Parts: sequence; C-alpha cells; structure tokens
Amino acid sequence: MLVAAGAFLMTLVGGFVAQRTGDRRHLVLGLAAGLMLGVVAFDLLPEALAQAPQEVHGVPAALLMFAAGFLAIHVVERAVAIHRGHEGEYAAHSHGHAHGHAHGERRREQGVGIAAAAALVLHSMMDGFAIGAAFQAGTTVGTVVAVAVVAHDFADGFNTYTLTRLYGNNRRRAVALLFADALAPVTGAGITLLFTIPEQLLGLYLGFFGGFLMYLATSDILPEAHSPHPSKGTLACTLLGVGFMWLVVGLA
Repeated sequence: MLVAAGAFLMTLVGGFVAQRTGDRRHLVLGLAAGLMLGVVAFDLLPEALAQAPQEVHGVPAALLMFAAGFLAIHVVERAVAIHRGHEGEYAAHSHGHAHGHAHGERRREQGVGIAAAAALVLHSMMDGFAIGAAFQAGTTVGTVVAVAVVAHDFADGFNTYTLTRLYGNNRRRAVALLFADALAPVTGAGITLLFTIPEQLLGLYLGFFGGFLMYLATSDILPEAHSPHPSKGTLACTLLGVGFMWLVVGLA
C-alpha cells in the first residue's frame, strides 16, 4: 500500500507536468503518443497474449479484442465526423439547428476524451493489482515491479490529463480524472487483499484497451502533434516516449 501511495504521487506529478507545457503543446502530444505506443507494444499486448493465449479461428483472443478496441473507437469517431458533415449541410438552412449539432458534436468529442481517460484509470487500477500480486509472490519481485509501476504511472498521469484536455474538456474535469487515476493504483492494491481477477478475463481487457490506445495515438494525437509544428523536436519526443516505456517495461 505504501508503494501504491508512491504511484499515487507519481501520477499527480505526470499530470502536473502536462499542465505546465504552455506553447510546447506539440512536444507534449508527441511525447504522449510515444508513451502510449510504448505502453501498447511493450506492456499491454505481451501481457494480454500471456494471460489470454487461447485462439478463436486461428487468432489469439487477445488480438481479436485488440482489433475490437481499435474498431470500437474508430466507429465512435466516424460517427462524430458524419455528424460534422451533416452539420455543414444544415448550416445553410438553419443557423440554430447547426448550432445545436455543433454542441452535440462537441459533447461527443468530450465523451471520447472522458472514455479514454476512464480506460487509463482502469489501467492504473491494474497497476495496483500488479503491485499487490507481486508482493504476494515475494519482496524482491514486488520491489522490481513497484519501481516499474511507479515510473509507468507518471506516463498514465501525463496521458490522462493530456487526453482529457485534447478532446475539449475543461481543466476542472481533467484534474478530477487525474485524481481518479492517481487513486486507482491504491484501490487496485487494496483489492488484491480481497480477491484476484481471472487471468483470461484480464488478458481480454488488456487487448481491447491496447487497441483503444493504439487508435488514439496514431489517428488523433500524432496528427494533432505534427499539424501545427511539423518539427524534429516533436518526432524526437515521440521516440523518447517509446524508449522510456521500453526502459520501464524492461525494469519489470
């Protein structure tokens, strides 16, 4: 529980850093995309395949869930784009009607950000599970996993705040989700004192969440990072994010 409290503080530090970026937003988004890609490639997918290795028609179930997560968020975003197109058509007929559609579109985009942040909160709770399970396996294992999780939760806090704000949510909502993300490892570690989640179910969730994050990183965050400032610095931040997650996962 003390280690989980450290994860709590590190998550808040990550969110605080994300808030203090100012005009370096493109660098922050590039770093966030790299962190998310690293989480998916080095953490979520290997863990999902290890915990849910069974195949469905020749394909691991975890990878099917990965594709399902990717497509689920794609369908949501396409629905927003369709409404955006309809809004343009209606604008010629009724300004008020178009304004209503714009408001609805904004609400849907905010919902995507909240859903992404909520998924990160659940992922942070899994980090708490990992801490509890590792210490049940032994103090040495617990210490190594704890170091990796605490470093990893910096990235979670950073991404939770960045994603929430990227999709149009206000600062108060982003901070509220950041605190929820910070509390999640403590909650997860406490839950391991009561029971454990079946590995297969956890693997399927990790696969789905991996697809969710992969879509956001490649379809939304990276294009947004490079559109205003197509610079080498943004690319370097993305590579730095991927390398950082490789280091963290290697420690585990």
